[in-house]
Amino acid sequence: MTLAWSIAWRYLFSKKSHSAVNIISIVSVAGVAIATAAIVIVLSVFNGFTALTEQQLTDIDPDAKALPAGGKTIANGDSLARTLAALPGVAAAVPVVEERGLMVCGGQQMPVVFKGIPDDYGEAVRLDSTIIDGAAVNEWQGQPAMTLSAGVAVSTGARPGSMVDLYVPRRVGRINPANPSASFRGERLLATAVSRVNHPDYDNDRVYIPLASARQMLDYDTEATAIEIAFEPGADRQDVIRAVAAAAGDGVKVMSRMQLQEYAFRMIAIEKWVTFMMLAFILVIASFNIISTLSLLVIEKRSNMQTLSALGASRSLATRIFICEGVLISTFGGILGIILGSALALAQQWGHFIRLAGDPTQLTTPYYPCQLRPLDLLAVLALVAVVALASSQSTRLFSKK
Repeated sequence: MTLAWSIAWRYLFSKKSHSAVNIISIVSVAGVAIATAAIVIVLSVFNGFTALTEQQLTDIDPDAKALPAGGKTIANGDSLARTLAALPGVAAAVPVVEERGLMVCGGQQMPVVFKGIPDDYGEAVRLDSTIIDGAAVNEWQGQPAMTLSAGVAVSTGARPGSMVDLYVPRRVGRINPANPSASFRGERLLATAVSRVNHPDYDNDRVYIPLASARQMLDYDTEATAIEIAFEPGADRQDVIRAVAAAAGDGVKVMSRMQLQEYAFRMIAIEKWVTFMMLAFILVIASFNIISTLSLLVIEKRSNMQTLSALGASRSLATRIFICEGVLISTFGGILGIILGSALALAQQWGHFIRLAGDPTQLTTPYYPCQLRPLDLLAVLALVAVVALASSQSTRLFSKK
């Protein structure tokens, strides 16, 4: 340790002749520590919400999805699904058909997004885990069945046991202006279940029907609008995606779950780092206390500096001492803040002490989700280092006098 650092370290913990200097030094360290702890906690909460979103989408989104690179459908959906299902690392691959239609139940009408799913859809997506009423089946006593999202059930009043009519415009054939009803194809289905994912993209207007019914209404044979894929446990996701893309060919693009929900995760990430910048500004303001502490310390240690000068020390040594002192104060406060913030974040992550207001039965999670990540701690530590260097450099303005 150089002489400047050694003296600065001694000044950090030595008792000052004026109690005000001690108090201001403690306030400076506490300000940096509290601001740093706040940054760690807020970043951890955003991580928790990201993990919660991933968990919710795991129940309804496949591990990967094969989509047509051009056009609306994959012509050979059934055969391609069988090919992909045989690949190493692929647990299941099922064709689906997704389209918009008009749902009619009693006197209520509502535009919906319907997805035609095969009988073995549960091998790729855990739709059953989202059911809050009834049972998700494709057929009930010979009648095609439908699973409603919570939003559709609330808007139309449909419940398990309700008969529902679903209509789509005719995809092929001529339209007779004199008979508008002939321009639509319909299917009568029995609602057997209601699902809820706590995600608006799936809860507002989504319904699930048998794949055969969807193809019949759209005049499809083996076409599929997508093939949803589930990976085997422990499989390398990137390797499997590359293998699936190679087997699917140029006419098909393969997207992971994160890519499918890129917009949602991007918005959370943007909010997280915008909040980080706002709290970083608060940390910069807190660092002004360090400048006042250093200015008082220069006055406090003026006689010491004169003694060092008489012993042959250069003026630059005095400057370096107080620069090192500023770095030590900021670093010490930052490390205390990281320890405090990490402890509180881990306590919430494991103990769930702070709970959300409202009816727990109506909330996605009854407590604030929290997840501490090492990369965030490195980002906070880097911020503290930058603030420490910037604030300590201000010492040059008054240590030379």
